[in-house]
Amino acid sequence: MSANSATSHAMPPIDTSYKRIVAIALPVLLANLAMPLQSVIDTAIVGNMNDTAKLAGMGLAIQLLSLLLVSFNFLQYASSGLAAQALGQLANNSNASALSVPTPLLSILQRALLLAFVIGAILLLAKPWLIDFGLQALSANPESGRAAKAYLDVRFWGVIAELMNFAFIGWFAGQGKTRYMLYQQGFIAVLNIVLTLFFVFAMQMGLAGVALGTTIAFWFGILMALWLSRQHLKISWTALFKADRQYFTKEKMLRLFSLNKDIFVRTLILTLSFAWITRLSAQSGDVILAANAILLQVLSISAFALDGVAVSAETLSGQAAGRRAWPRFRIIVKRTGVVSYGLAIMLSVIWWLSMPTYLGLMTNIDSVFALAYDYHLYAVLLPLVGVGAYWLDGIFFGLTAGSVIRNAALILAAIFFPLSWLLYQQWDMTGIWLSVWCLLLLRLVILGGFLYRANQTGSYEKLQPEA
Repeated sequence: MSANSATSHAMPPIDTSYKRIVAIALPVLLANLAMPLQSVIDTAIVGNMNDTAKLAGMGLAIQLLSLLLVSFNFLQYASSGLAAQALGQLANNSNASALSVPTPLLSILQRALLLAFVIGAILLLAKPWLIDFGLQALSANPESGRAAKAYLDVRFWGVIAELMNFAFIGWFAGQGKTRYMLYQQGFIAVLNIVLTLFFVFAMQMGLAGVALGTTIAFWFGILMALWLSRQHLKISWTALFKADRQYFTKEKMLRLFSLNKDIFVRTLILTLSFAWITRLSAQSGDVILAANAILLQVLSISAFALDGVAVSAETLSGQAAGRRAWPRFRIIVKRTGVVSYGLAIMLSVIWWLSMPTYLGLMTNIDSVFALAYDYHLYAVLLPLVGVGAYWLDGIFFGLTAGSVIRNAALILAAIFFPLSWLLYQQWDMTGIWLSVWCLLLLRLVILGGFLYRANQTGSYEKLQPEA
């Protein structure tokens, strides 16, 4: 019997049942829905102020903040993939005592939080320049630009907390501890809604109050995440903040940096793509910008819901990769795909039935409502159009296949930007929505091509680097 066979008999197999996939995905889905719910509530409050410029400005502000923050969500994906593989490697050692040692997992979180703090501090110091340059790049009109700046001036004070939040989400998800994600994100969402309503309606703070509620909620969310981490690892507060130098070596940091660099390139390209779509909307006027800001919330909500299954794919594929259990990996790909597309069908049906009510709640501006309703079917189909991209993202993040993730994004950029410009020039508003669809479908086709090639050649090891 080979050593690998002996090891595989010594440890329990990875549970790849549909029940296990759903068990991981459901808390993530609920936790993730709490995140876009905050933007939806904020947008709905502003959308009912009967001021198109404020609603358009809100759309610009959210897009600019997303461009900045989501560019660094490699903090989530790297933490998730590395934590999942750490669990797989601990199981591979078949050493019961090793499973009780929290240091390898704790060090992954500590490195991610340190990086989040440094990046967030730099963004905060550069706040005036980033806001002015960003709004200019998005082609903000004077009135909507002033509204966006009023929101961003306050919201920027929470960027460090929001980046740290990425690290905690990924770290919990990679270990399959998705209920902790639900506790943390649910807490942030509820606190944000309560504070925002208080600052806007009781304190009459307008857009600044919307931003302040979100900012305070994220900082309290970090405190809760620290407490949950301590409970999970069963360590003291002192141990939680004490770093083990053997896990902060040059090699460990370079590995983290290399993976983060590749994911950063990928995420930057995606966020620039959506910023480009926002720019096209802004060039078409505040009514189109406001309508698209409302409709694109459908994509945000759907993406976070679909990401629940993507986290299942990431967690299970990462554990399979840590064990080099490639037959089990193929089963994970197939079954998470089935669950992903099943959920996407459900989401599209829900949006189709609820869209008139949703649009009525989001705005009381007749021109914005009418335009959004004219294009609502494009938004209704977004879950079906985009599900493949989110599902395969989860698979490749579980593999920590940084170079593939980066190369796929570069291919995407080379095709998407000229194609979207041609679509916009030809069909204006319709071209913008066709561009959104193309962005999602291209991601599926490109990543699917890489995975198909690896499956045909049996070269999964080339995708998944050595730890």
